[in-house]
Amino acid sequence: MGKLNHALIMAAGRGTRMAPLTHIIPKPMAPLWGSTLIAHGIQKLLPHIPHLHITVGYKGAELAKHVIELGVHSVFNTEGKGNSWWIFNTLMKKVDEPVLVLTSDNVTDLNIELILGEYERLGQPACMVVPVIPLEGLVGDFIHHIDNLVSKLDRNDPAPTYCSGIQVLNPAKVNQLIEPVEDFGDLWSQLIQKRQLFSSSVLPDKWFTVDTLEQLTQMNNQKA
Repeated sequence: MGKLNHALIMAAGRGTRMAPLTHIIPKPMAPLWGSTLIAHGIQKLLPHIPHLHITVGYKGAELAKHVIELGVHSVFNTEGKGNSWWIFNTLMKKVDEPVLVLTSDNVTDLNIELILGEYERLGQPACMVVPVIPLEGLVGDFIHHIDNLVSKLDRNDPAPTYCSGIQVLNPAKVNQLIEPVEDFGDLWSQLIQKRQLFSSSVLPDKWFTVDTLEQLTQMNNQKA
């Protein structure tokens, strides 16, 4: 089995649902377990991934300084751009191998080896979303698939799993297959048409997403 050499954490959003905290600091720097939300994710990935990248936008200079001090390898400024813009407009577009993609508000435990093995089992598609079991209070796009091949993503049509914000994709392959888009919804729609969007049968060992101050408080009241 191969090795995952790249991971990217998307951390460019404004985090409006976590105001007024995010009027002062970017959402990824929200305090979590004596550190920050994004530091928790970075520290879990760094021992396993040789090249760790971050996208920044809102309060980007402050966030870039924070993540560089934590040891990430590159920072892409995507301010004012959509969440998939980096795939088509940064040096990442040249990467012709799997990249593990997460969002900065994910609090998760991943078996990276198992997820990479699943990606290879599915034929190394352009993109493989890593699903989770729906949790009360958290919204997501429900995944409809047959034998892991995704036929539809729909927020309003329930299915046993939905998108977690975690995926494995090959940027060079995506660039070869579809037209550049700025939104992952549009990217996934094009890949569904090309039969190149798959859903993993391997789920995270633990997963939660922090989207509100109440959820942040809930996580801080639990043990890391």
